[in-house]
Parts: sequence; structure tokens; C-alpha cells
Amino acid sequence: MKIFAIGWNYHEHNKEMNYPFPNREPIVFMKPDSALLKDGKPFFIPDFSQDVQYEAEIVVKINRLGKNIAEKFAHRYYNEITLGVDFTARDLQKELKEKGHPWEISKAFDHSAVIGSFLSSEEIQKVQEIDFTLMKNAEIVQKDNTKNMIFSVDKIISYISRFFTLKIGDLIFTGTCAGVGKVNINDHIEGYIQEKKVLDFYVK
Repeated sequence: MKIFAIGWNYHEHNKEMNYPFPNREPIVFMKPDSALLKDGKPFFIPDFSQDVQYEAEIVVKINRLGKNIAEKFAHRYYNEITLGVDFTARDLQKELKEKGHPWEISKAFDHSAVIGSFLSSEEIQKVQEIDFTLMKNAEIVQKDNTKNMIFSVDKIISYISRFFTLKIGDLIFTGTCAGVGKVNINDHIEGYIQEKKVLDFYVK
């Protein structure tokens, strides 16, 4: 099982992070399977960072083998979605970027890819018209709609499949919206797709 993630896929998030470059193609990075955290288990802040930040993202699960998938057929390759959190050690990421070093360890560390319970395509019929919300300690911190993605889910799947064979069970984090921020011990994180709660865990 592979975990793919897309960077800089919402204009408002790009603005808040002072990202200056136009996106001509999806920006792809990966996380190992050891990054996965599910079933509402707590997220433990790692000892190598003083600034771990949440990034809420719609996540799709691949349901069939695919390579070089045409965008018009990409919708056939998933039938479940959820909300996830791409945790980022922001201070470590900044330090690595300033040195010109790869920054995987700030994004792909253990349990940095949290996923909620999945909803079927019958429950969510239009993937590019989904409202999603992340709450921290009962306050909304991120809220957006997938219609505001720079690159659609189908475009992302088609693009990734040019370089990597997609297999059943692979996950794609499709990018975060504006409102990212730091987590602290005892924070309670909840996530919704439309009105359905799919994500619920504590930070330790």
C-alpha cells in the first residue's frame, strides 16, 4: 500500500503559506505505510519537532489496478473517500528547505497520515462538490469545498498513474485548504465530510 499526497492544491492555502509559484502540474510526494494512523487512535507529537501542524485533506482510496489512466476514466478507480490529516513538522521542514535538503522526514514520519472512516460513492456522488471541515477543540479551523481544488481528484489520479502503478488500497491525500495550524497535547481533532463525522481523535 502506497500513500500519495498532493501539495499546494488550494489557492487560499498557497496564499497563507506565501507560496509564489503557479501550479502547472500536481505536486506529488509520498509517505510510507508506517505513516498511517487510523481507527481513532491518538496521535503522539514526536520529540523532534516543536511545531507539528495539521493539514486536513480529502483522501481517496484506489480500488483497482491502474497505469497511465486517462483523466476521463479516473473516476472508475475509486469508490471510497474520507477526510485525513497530513501532519507536518513545520519547523523541521523549514530548516531542511533552507538547507536545500529533502524534507521527507518532516512529512513522512510515523503516524503522520491520519485517516477517518470511509464513505462510499453512493453516499458522496459528486466528489468535486464536497464540503469538508476540520475542528480543533470544538472550533472550526479549516473549512472548504473540493470545487476549489486547483487540480481535481481525477486529474490527480491520471497524473500520478503516469509515474506510478496504482494498486488496490493505495491512498491519495488530495491537498489541504487554508487554516493550517499547530497541535498541542490534549487537542481534540474532529473532521466532517458534509454533515457526517468521519474523523475523531486526540493529540497526546
